[in-house]
Amino acid sequence: MDRNIGPVRVKLFFFAKSRELAGTSRADDFLVPRAEIRCSDLLDLICNQFNLSIIRNNVILALNEQYCDDPSETIRIRNGDELAVIPPISGG
Repeated sequence: MDRNIGPVRVKLFFFAKSRELAGTSRADDFLVPRAEIRCSDLLDLICNQFNLSIIRNNVILALNEQYCDDPSETIRIRNGDELAVIPPISGG
């Protein structure tokens, strides 16, 4: 039975403006404090740790290539999952 409610380690990817602000394109060993977490709480954690607060309200998270559309949704994360921080795409 998988009852892992403790911290999990994930791969974190940054794109566009988030990559510029974070100063890196990825963090291979990002620690999420618990396996079940609200999308908005996870985004706050990432933004605070990687200097993304100024774009906090303009980014979306994707977990294993699936967008987290609802900030109040609780998601389940496992060790080795991939999270992406995706700013809005501006067009010409």
